Amino acid sequence: MRIALVHYRFFPGDGPERYFFNIKEILEKNGHVTAPFSIKNSRNLPAGEYERFFLDGVDDEVHYGDKTTLGPAKAIKSLTRMFWSAEARRKFGEFLDYFKPDVVYIMQYHNKISPSILGEARRRNIPVVHRISDFQYMCPNALLFTNGHLCEECLSGKSIRCITNKCVHGSTVMSAMKLGAKKLHDAMHVKDKIDAFVVPSAFTLGKLRQYGIAQEKLHHIPTFYNGTRHNNNDAHTEEPYFLYIGRIAEQKGMWTLVKAFAKCGLPLKIIGTSADDLEKRLGQYLAGREHRIEFMGFMPFDKMVPWISGCTAAIVPSEWYDNFPNTILESFAFGKPVIASRLGSLLETVEDGVTGLTFTPGDADSLAEAVKRMASSAELAATTGENASQRIDTIYSPQSHYEKLIELFNSLVDKKS
Repeated sequence: MRIALVHYRFFPGDGPERYFFNIKEILEKNGHVTAPFSIKNSRNLPAGEYERFFLDGVDDEVHYGDKTTLGPAKAIKSLTRMFWSAEARRKFGEFLDYFKPDVVYIMQYHNKISPSILGEARRRNIPVVHRISDFQYMCPNALLFTNGHLCEECLSGKSIRCITNKCVHGSTVMSAMKLGAKKLHDAMHVKDKIDAFVVPSAFTLGKLRQYGIAQEKLHHIPTFYNGTRHNNNDAHTEEPYFLYIGRIAEQKGMWTLVKAFAKCGLPLKIIGTSADDLEKRLGQYLAGREHRIEFMGFMPFDKMVPWISGCTAAIVPSEWYDNFPNTILESFAFGKPVIASRLGSLLETVEDGVTGLTFTPGDADSLAEAVKRMASSAELAATTGENASQRIDTIYSPQSHYEKLIELFNSLVDKKS
């Protein structure tokens, strides 16, 4: 099968990029031919003959949420892609005519590429599958989280609140533009141009159904882990510590995390960066307090491995509906339990007392108690870590994911033929 892979980044970055390159590798190992459609960027990996179809870059964003300043020409181009881009439509049509795929598999097209590409696949009778990694269809800021709390007002018909709440980058103008783009896409029935949605979590699937996507188009296919396993040779073992990996962002529960560890006094390593001044504000909060929290900055995955291998447990303190954090599977793969907030899809992967521990979202005392409980029981850490590892071999294995995905692709191709 010939499969077009669409994503706005063609370089290693956050969770969606890791999935993009992992699924590309697995599809090719199973004899399928893939081709990327993306955006030009100096960090891109080689794309060979397909690079000429890539869209021109408009910003230098590396991680989700990075803020960049654009000149007038690039600002206009960015704006058209947010709404509807003739350039993206033309380039994607040329790409489809050259590669002639059987299926188009999209990771992310909102804002950076444009929904205009969907009609090109439809005109050529090529099925389109979109893998969901956030709440972009129903929420202009894609998070269902604003001003420090969960928010489902757009989902319940009160979308004007997006503007009054300044949900996008704290800006009335940006919020109005994003809401305008969403309203246009809804009027154009963009979601109806997608043949199927791959959704990593049952919780997120439920939100998409609530938004109005037909049940028969929604396919719950958990993501997978496709990397190093149980390599403890280089593990950092100088002292027991806990680990957070991810963006330093408010919705990720960073205030709760830092307050909990300042309270319990146990060592915490934080791997990640912030797109705003949150890391600085967290540092100011800790100044003058006794703590054992270390901010370690961004690391590529191979540099994270020794830290994952050596930790007691990973912490996922999210206060938004995190769709399916890669950190959980990466920790499971190294036989490490996860301590996660009792919220949304996290409850599907982290079972309290089985594959880790759970705590009340936003409650630093609750998190501190869970951390102390895990730190005080080597037996609990070992048992939950072993259970977690077994999930990688079954529910979250590459083969299981591949089989479900290719079955979906084949069914769509058969319907179109």
